[in-house]
Amino acid sequence: MRQFVVPDSADGLRIDLFLTQCCDGYSRSQIRLAVQEDGGEVDGRIVRPSFKVRSGQIVRFRLPEPSSDDTIPENIPLDILYEDDGLVVVNKPAGMVVHPARGNWSGTLTSALAFRFQSLSDVNGPTRPGIVHRLDRDTSGVIVVAKNNAVHLHLAAQWHDREVAKKYIAITAGRLDRDRDWINVPLGRHPYQRDKQAVRENHESSKPASTFYEVQERYGRVTRVDVAPKTGRTHQIRVHMAHIGCPILCDRLYAGHATLTRGELIRAAGLDATHRGVWTTGQLGEVILDRQALHAAELTIVNPQTNAEMTFHAPLPDDLRRVIDLLNRSGETE
Repeated sequence: MRQFVVPDSADGLRIDLFLTQCCDGYSRSQIRLAVQEDGGEVDGRIVRPSFKVRSGQIVRFRLPEPSSDDTIPENIPLDILYEDDGLVVVNKPAGMVVHPARGNWSGTLTSALAFRFQSLSDVNGPTRPGIVHRLDRDTSGVIVVAKNNAVHLHLAAQWHDREVAKKYIAITAGRLDRDRDWINVPLGRHPYQRDKQAVRENHESSKPASTFYEVQERYGRVTRVDVAPKTGRTHQIRVHMAHIGCPILCDRLYAGHATLTRGELIRAAGLDATHRGVWTTGQLGEVILDRQALHAAELTIVNPQTNAEMTFHAPLPDDLRRVIDLLNRSGETE
């Protein structure tokens, strides 16, 4: 938000014209649209673009999001797992958006890539340089980036033909009775929530989706699983695991909670650490996880330039390791 005091020279100007004069780098049409979307206040009251300001009034204005199609390079550190002259493999941290979108114009993986590398593929346009596939913002792990269009198209064909092997590590809320199984149910747009996907049969947006899982550990009502999606639908693992009654821990959209305290995890795992005096009240109330417990641990592709099969590994991040260590420390697994 920017704040201005209307000078005598601007008395009587429309607010969109006044703000255009105050905010370099924005057109009047951009300013007008932002004001129409409740982005302008005068003395604490939201106003329309035609409102005429008066000398001495205080104007607060939310700057519009950038409209440029170009990715803005930013000096953001990257954990590079592998690099050659055709591709880069990155261990993406949780919380990083892959490419710019409404509400997330900076701090993206593409901004970090644009700063670090001189050449990236442009198959998917200027806002997604190098991006062959994606991970959700709060999913960490392996992601492959193409440096040129030939490599990009070769990699994209591997994804299209389902020749890429993927392994995720997930911690779920709930107890899986089967040690391993396939989940084969179609996914499509959620009927009334735009940011969600849903299991949908015979709908125009429905697409086949297939996920294999294998239980690694059970901790009461918490389960650690390895997950291998065969298809790559939006939110596929998250929706499929929720569909069988075991949503990913801290999945805001599909589990209904976005944070997890030490005490909540201990109770969910069926472990009574409180009465054994292991933790203080403050320690039990400490948030130990604030993003979905999903990590892209392995990815196997064929390198387009050498034709060699390559598997890349991303180590388990500290937040998920702390959760697993706590479960292992607090009680017996099955």
